[in-house]
Formats: sequence, C-alpha cells, structure tokens
Amino acid sequence: MAALQKIRSWGAATVILISLALFAFIAGDFFQSFQATQNENYQRVGEIYGESINIQEYQKIVEEYISVLKFTSGQSTFTEEQMTQIRDQVWNAYVNNKIIEHEAAKLGLVVTDAEVQAIINQGTNPMLQRTPFRNEQTGLFDINVLKKFLADYENMNSQAMQMPAEYIEYYQQLFNYWTFIEKSIKEGTLAEKYQALLSKSVMSNPVSAKAAFDGRLNEAQILLASVPYSTIADSEITVENSDLKNKYNELKELFKQPYETRDIKFIDVEVTASPADKKALDEEMDGYNKQLAETTNPAKLVRESNSIVAYSTLPVSKQALPRDIAAFIDTMKVGTQKAPYYSVADNSMNIVKLISKISAPDSIEYRQIQVAGADEAAIRKTADSILTVLKAGTPFDTIAKKFNQTGEKVWLTSSQYEGAPLDENSRKLIQTLNKQGVNAIESVDFGQASIILQVTARRAMIDKYDVAIIKRPIEFSKETYTKAYNDFSQFLAGNPTLEEIEANAMSKGYRVQTRNDLANSEHYIARVADTQEALRWVFNEDTELGEVSPLYECGNNDHMMAVILTAIHPEGYRTLEDSNVKDFLTAEVIKDKKAEMIKEQIANMKSVTEVASIKGAVTDTINHVSFGSSAFISATSSSEPAISGSVAKAEKGAFVNAIKGNGGVYAFQVLEKTQRADKFDAKKEEDQINNRASRIIMSRFVNELTEKAEIKDNRYLFF
Repeated sequence: MAALQKIRSWGAATVILISLALFAFIAGDFFQSFQATQNENYQRVGEIYGESINIQEYQKIVEEYISVLKFTSGQSTFTEEQMTQIRDQVWNAYVNNKIIEHEAAKLGLVVTDAEVQAIINQGTNPMLQRTPFRNEQTGLFDINVLKKFLADYENMNSQAMQMPAEYIEYYQQLFNYWTFIEKSIKEGTLAEKYQALLSKSVMSNPVSAKAAFDGRLNEAQILLASVPYSTIADSEITVENSDLKNKYNELKELFKQPYETRDIKFIDVEVTASPADKKALDEEMDGYNKQLAETTNPAKLVRESNSIVAYSTLPVSKQALPRDIAAFIDTMKVGTQKAPYYSVADNSMNIVKLISKISAPDSIEYRQIQVAGADEAAIRKTADSILTVLKAGTPFDTIAKKFNQTGEKVWLTSSQYEGAPLDENSRKLIQTLNKQGVNAIESVDFGQASIILQVTARRAMIDKYDVAIIKRPIEFSKETYTKAYNDFSQFLAGNPTLEEIEANAMSKGYRVQTRNDLANSEHYIARVADTQEALRWVFNEDTELGEVSPLYECGNNDHMMAVILTAIHPEGYRTLEDSNVKDFLTAEVIKDKKAEMIKEQIANMKSVTEVASIKGAVTDTINHVSFGSSAFISATSSSEPAISGSVAKAEKGAFVNAIKGNGGVYAFQVLEKTQRADKFDAKKEEDQINNRASRIIMSRFVNELTEKAEIKDNRYLFF
C-alpha cells in the first residue's frame, strides 16, 4: 500500500511516462509482427486463389526444372534469355496445375499413387518414352529396366564410398529426373481427367450433324456486286458521342483486360564503336595475324588475343564453327591462313588458320566399365585384369555386372562435346574413342580412376578441322561509352519533361519511341536485355504519369535508356476515354454509317447490274460458296460470313440485296446450286462436331479459369 501511495504522489506526469512505456512494449510486438508481415509480402513472387508463393518456393521449382533440362540436354549453362524462358515455363506450368487442382478438388477428381503406378506399368505414356529406361531391342520404355535402375540406385546409396564420384552423380541426376517424370505424369493425368470430363459437356445431335453436312456439301456460284466502304470518304461521316457510347456498350466485352498494362515513351541509346575504336582493333589484328603465322603454340596465342572462339584441343566439324567461317573452311588448304577480314554476320574482325584436317566419325557408340581402387597401383592392376579377360572373350556385360555397373551402350555425337570446354580427362577419353576401331577395347588412365572402353559402332565419317580462330567483335572503348553516357545524361538534365524531350530529342540524335500496353510479365523493354530495373520503375505504384525515369544502363553493357510513363490501364474494362478504344469505336461507327448510306442508295435496285453502276462498285463471279466456310471477297480483301449465310438461304436465280459485311455492302444473284457427292454418316458428323467443339473449349477454358483465379504475377520484382 505504501508503494502505491508513493506512485500516486508522483502525479500525472509519471502516469503518462508509464503509459508511454506500456505502449512502447505493446507497439514493439506490433511493429515486429508488422515487419515480419511486410518481409513476407516482399518475398511473394505471385499469388493464385489468394494463396501466395514466395521466391524461395518458386526458385526451388525452377532449379528442379533446370536440373532436368541439364540432364536431358547435356547443357550445363543457360543464357539469360533461356533462363527467362525457363522461368516463364515453370510459372505457366505452376499456374495451370494450381487451376486444375482447384477445379478438380471441387469435382472430387483425384489421381492416386496406384493409378500412377498402373500408367508406369503400362508404359505407353509419351513421357515414359523419352526416358533412358528403354529396351535395347524395341527402343520402347521397359518397366524392368526402370526397376533395375531403382534397385541399383538404392544399392549405390548403401555403398556410396565404393563408387566413383562421377558414377554417383549420374545416378543421382537420373533419380531426380525420374522423380520429376513421376510428378509430371500425376499432374498430366489429373489434367486429362478434368479435360475429358469437360469435353463430355459438349454433345451434338442428328439435326446439327445433318445441318453441318449440308452446309459443307451444298455449294453455289454467284454473281456478286461489292460496294467497298472505301468508296465513301471518312470526312463525309459525322460521329457523335452518343454513337460512340452506344457502340461501346455493344462491344464492351472486347475491352476487358485481365491485368494492368501501362503506356510508355522511351529513348534507347545503343553505344557503338567509334572510328578510333575500329582503327585500334585493325592495328591489333594486324599484329595477331603476323604472330599466328609464326607461332608453334596457337592455343596460347588464341587465348591471349581474347578471341571469342576458344581454340579446341580436338578437331571439330563445320557445325561447331561460327557460320561465317564454316561457309568457307572446306575451301581452305591445310597450313594456309586467312588475313584479317570483317564479318557482317556478327560485326567482327577475324583471322583463320587451318592447321590440319582429318576424317573422323560423327557418332560413336560405346560402353564402359569404371575402375576405382585404393591407389593408382591397385586401379592399374584391376584395369589390366579386366582387359585380359575381355580380350580373352568374356562378355563385356558380365564383367560390368561384377563391378555393379550396367555396361550399357551409349552414343556420343560430335554435337555433345564440340564447342564445350573440355578438361584433360574428357579430352583424353574422346580422343581415345575417335581413334578406336569397332569392337576394340582400350583402357584410359585418369590417375584416380581408369575407364575400360569398347567402341561398338561408328557412324557418318566426316571432315573435322584443327583450326585456330581469332574472332574479335568490333566493340566500343571505355572512352566512347563514357562520352555517350555523359551526352545522354546532359540531355536528360537539360530536358526534364516529356514535352521538352520530344521537342529536342531529334536535334541531338535521339529517337523517342512509344510502347503501349506494356505488361510486367514481359521482362524487358523494347527487347533490350537487363531492363528489369526500368520495368520495375514503370510499374512502381509511386511512379506518376508524365514522370521521367533515371538513366538506366542496360543491354549487354551497351545500351542506355530513359523511360516516361504516359498512361495506366488498370485491370478490368478499358474506358471510352481510352484513345485506343475510342479510335476502334470510331472506325466501327464510321463503317456502320457508311453501310447505312450504301444500303439506302441501293435499297430499290433489282439486279446486280444496277448495283454495279454505282461509283466504286466491283462485280465478280464467286464459286464454291458454302455455309460451312466464310467467302473471301477479293474486291474488299475481306472474309464475309454474312454472304455465305445469305447464299445458303437463297434459291437458284434469286437476287439478294444490301448485305452488310466486314469490308462493304453486297448484292448477289445465285447462278447455280450444286451438291458435292458424299454419303451422310450421322455418327461421323456428330463426332467431328464434338471434336471441333472440344478443341474450342480446351483452347478457352484455361483463359476463363485463369481470369477467376485472381492471379498476381510479381516475378518482375525479382528477375
């Protein structure tokens, strides 16, 4: 109680201090929670059905797909453009799978593990045919080969220390690939179930089948008079705001967009080499030309010259050479050298020296046994023993199995290694294979391991070239880039508004470009690489209309860009005030009014001849007009379904007037009606209608469901 009395004696100021302390304690927890939520938001790469995916989850899926691509293609690295395509493929697959899962869950559709196993056992799924688990005789997927691999993989994991590292790595990659296949089969089967169910919602009937049959087989020949809309000048038409509003309401669904887009204007400055830069390169290449003619170590000189084409320690085929060099390499004589020349194909200067030329197989089939051991002596002893028993006639497969290996035959093609960086071991292995005859057995020693090789087949003997190439792109110097940067910076500083930029750009050698309806999923601006920062600026919620961006250095360090935001088109319906919408509607209203004017002019005419007398009218005889396809009218360069429909209803000899079409107003007389010979098959016709309708549904249902999924794609913030 005494303590309480003492606190009361401190007065109101103390109470306020205590209150502030309590608030700080509570607010601290609140702000920590708020900060955690904000950090989570910053990590969101996208959202579907209100469920977010963060950057770590998305990147994990991307890495999984990349590992599959590396394994199946043999490609170890990917360009930035390829990575962008890979991320798009992963995102699209992720979205589609989530949509199917969401819809399937509502319908109770599932794919069980037993179903997946049944598909694998059956072995006819197209994805299975692309796996390495194939029967050597039939070339088809073989479940027994798969089972053997899975057993070997499990066995390998229990004996990892006894296997060569390369062997373990290959089996791990193959297992990861198989896991991906299993998952893809499950996802694909669920999609197939949903699509099959959806396709059954479309059913034809005998009446529709007969109508479609008649519409395709009944044809007519007509005499047509066309009055193109171009016969009336646009200036003769008055378009009122009420006309535009009515047409907008009529066609409103055409102006719905599923995501936000933005309009920009921009200046893209591409930096190129100056005359001084080109002169310096010419002098440098002259020096390399003399050195290459005299050197006994072309590999060292090519490396020191900074050539973008590395010297290959193995002779290569024409396909591995740059196109401009491949075009003439077979005309060069061994020992000759082509002096520095300019290649317009890649804007480079080149020197080419043909050192030697050999004939070698383009494809080699071989099998191998990897030999490991405690030390080099043990490895050598084991390898010699294997060579002895193999040369004595013991089957290769038998020995391979004793060392827990398959000894399966594989093909090595020139394209798999030409142009790729090769370490000494790889070079030695390929060189041995190229020299081996069919059925010959060799041992290749790598120090820490040996490989027993047997070539089982060779195909396509081709010319291969030992060639030294010094290829240098004509590039700008640092001084040239600095000058271009300073000039552009000064221009932007002196012209801070869009109006000033547009007024003065041309006089300074810059061009203002326009890009409308830019979406954040496009990754780049004007297809210039490394413009992600500029794209983020464009779609930043704080960027204001008319604002000029900072100067962005982009491309392959050879572009500079400045961007101006000119319009924002939010998700939903574009308004009538949108210039693109208004232009489209104006054109449609003008067409409608021209049609009414022409129809009024010809309304009382009784023949094609009378209609043809109008200024600008064109007559023509049109054959094979049927209800089943739109008639193409060359006089107006338009496809006209209205004519096809009207002709189908008209009798022979009938005159039909004032038909409004896409390109003009028409009148025709039916000259002849015929029917192509064919027998009506109701079931066949109904199946065709169902298949056609199903294809249309399948092409549209993803778009319809995507719109309902409320997808948010924020990948542009990360990549």
